[in-house]
Amino acid sequence: MEHETAWKKYDEADLEALEQLAAEYIEFISDNKTERECAATAIALAEERGYRSLDEAVREGRALRAGDKVWALAHGKALILAHLGSAPLVEGFNILGAHIDSPRLDLKQNPFSESNGLAHLDTHYYGGIKNYQWVTLPLALHGVVAKKDGSVVEVNIGEDAGDPVFCVTDLLVHLANKQMQKKGNEVIEGEDLDILIGNRPFAAPCHPEQGDEAALPACHPERSGEAAESKDLSASEDSEKEPVKAFALELLADKYGIEEEDFLSAEIEAVPAGRARDLGIDRSMVIGYGQDDRVCAYTSLAAQLALADEVPAATSLTVLVDKEEIGSVGATGMASQFFENTVAEIMELAGEGGPLPLRRALAASSMLSSDVSAGFDPAYAAAFEPKNSAYLGRGLVFNKYTGSRGKSGSNDASAEYVARIRRVMDDAGVSFQTAELGKVDVGGGGTIAYIPAKYGMDVIDSGVPVLSMHAPWEVTSKADIYEAFKGYEAFLKNA
Repeated sequence: MEHETAWKKYDEADLEALEQLAAEYIEFISDNKTERECAATAIALAEERGYRSLDEAVREGRALRAGDKVWALAHGKALILAHLGSAPLVEGFNILGAHIDSPRLDLKQNPFSESNGLAHLDTHYYGGIKNYQWVTLPLALHGVVAKKDGSVVEVNIGEDAGDPVFCVTDLLVHLANKQMQKKGNEVIEGEDLDILIGNRPFAAPCHPEQGDEAALPACHPERSGEAAESKDLSASEDSEKEPVKAFALELLADKYGIEEEDFLSAEIEAVPAGRARDLGIDRSMVIGYGQDDRVCAYTSLAAQLALADEVPAATSLTVLVDKEEIGSVGATGMASQFFENTVAEIMELAGEGGPLPLRRALAASSMLSSDVSAGFDPAYAAAFEPKNSAYLGRGLVFNKYTGSRGKSGSNDASAEYVARIRRVMDDAGVSFQTAELGKVDVGGGGTIAYIPAKYGMDVIDSGVPVLSMHAPWEVTSKADIYEAFKGYEAFLKNA
């Protein structure tokens, strides 16, 4: 049993819609490389479509009714969109759930160091990565610095054309004989993923004779004007002991008004610099950072917003969570109470509040755990079982179960639910395929599916096949992105 490529069925209208969606998706993942950025942009897009803050509705005691659209945010990093349907909420919701965090390098709380005239930032990698893939490529810094006065400064360096970029260095091949004999997971140690940020030492501003201020920019241009008057580090012990680090810190202070101690309360992520792009001579694919799982997050968001002003039968929820790559933990992961608390607030404002109605509604719900699947790569065919693999271009992927070895950590959807999903997809003309995550005993992985399943709801993993998953640059097919959007839209309307 083999599924045909989706490309063969497209007419000109389909291809135009596909390219439009792909272009919008490329913009989204290029501009939003952290969970905070994804959540903020999703809220902005949702508000353009009439969504309003659930917190405001709660404060105002405003009742919710069919057709209303609300959003809820957890700590700036997890988001729920709800579009209320005509059916009673206790009868359940149609839910799309994806994650918006991706593997990366996080700055440590005390990250700055200097050695032999080079300044570095120390990192702690986040999620499952191959360390060696993160050396020698241009990196950008994204994130926030929270100051003691309560202000929060947004940092974004490395994306604009005029910005500098950063990198992790590697040992030259001429001296790498011992390094090349190591196992893949030892070639680059985690503590060696230090980001190179500077080589120029701090220099005190020169002292022009007879008050000739015009000479100041020439001898120390970055200290001209107000910056020169704000503080003088020339006598600083730190600037003498670690002058390159001191200069880097001064530049950050001038641009962002932050100092070294502020990094104790910062969340700065080092991510691949540069924009996602079309891949292939036929422009049929997308290469970009963070497609696991933002390809499913974006298509889920687009499907939710595509409901526009219509009133769906079942209430539609799109859940975009954080921390999936490290176990869905914390206050913004799927395992937190954010999802349950938000649903409880919605039901209360809709006049269906109470612990028992909440439990009944969750148990009666249907969910697609929208997460990527491993695309079959002929270069590494030995890791896959061909009959049960996902192929680029063949459409939305359903994984009845994930996990590893004996399905450990899997949700394993029921046969009845899989049959219902098949019917929804076929009725909507969605190209889809089924897959497992590689050969039995080769490896494995998990998603958020098992967490909402604890409520008794039907859940199945579904998403887009990806090549080079968890690498700094991942690859997807535009056809699969398009079919995922269509499949998610059909699910929200008809599941």
